[in-house]
Amino acid sequence: MTAESLYVYAIVPAATTGELGTGIDRTSLELVPSGDVAAVVHRHSGAPYEGADDDVKRWVLEHGDVIERAWERAGTVLPVSFNVLVAAAEDASAQQRLQEWLARGAAALGERLDRLRDRVELRVEIALDPHVLAEQHPDAQNLLADMDGRPAGVQRLLRKKLDQLERDIADRVADDLYPEYRRRLAVISDELTENRSARTEPGTVAVLTVAVLVRRENMERVGLELAAIQQEQPAARIRYLGPWPPYSFAEVPAMTPEADPSVGAP
Repeated sequence: MTAESLYVYAIVPAATTGELGTGIDRTSLELVPSGDVAAVVHRHSGAPYEGADDDVKRWVLEHGDVIERAWERAGTVLPVSFNVLVAAAEDASAQQRLQEWLARGAAALGERLDRLRDRVELRVEIALDPHVLAEQHPDAQNLLADMDGRPAGVQRLLRKKLDQLERDIADRVADDLYPEYRRRLAVISDELTENRSARTEPGTVAVLTVAVLVRRENMERVGLELAAIQQEQPAARIRYLGPWPPYSFAEVPAMTPEADPSVGAP
């Protein structure tokens, strides 16, 4: 028989109160406290969650729902990645092992929870539309004029040349704008981190994709700054997502020493 494990969703202050609802597949949630911090968990007797894509998507969404509810109740949270299980050992239950881990990291975890209190994560993506950007560029205007009245085959070749020119122009402008836009967002944020895995809209050139950590009451400042950027640069294509729990700023340490691989890592 498989020993009972604990599936971990998040770390919160131990004083957190209120109903957290249910977890993945409507499992019962509970807090496992140790000192001033606690883990939001459900008891789990099976293997890690694996299955069809639709099932995994649903589990990930349910995992995220628990984190958001914990965040709302506690005012601060350290999200843990999907599918982190704390297993029992020969000499200790899963709960004892989790409490030992919490106790070892209590000072760092508590400090991080305090720093994240009443903060939200916003994700900002700024890209450029090469066609709009090139409309006022003399080289692009000359190439467009040169296309007028040309045979279809020549126009196709010139169109490819124009597309490449527009891309080159956008790449240069994006490189110039990146440090300025990053600085402007950093000034109004507590923390900022690059989100290099994000993909911009097809046909655009990325300037920057970042996650910013701000106080709830400062969210409007981010929106106003992005509105100013849009007004200054008509070719800008801006996505502004959130507010979310501070996924990019949690910095939860590994849940096990390197010598003990039986506990999942966030």
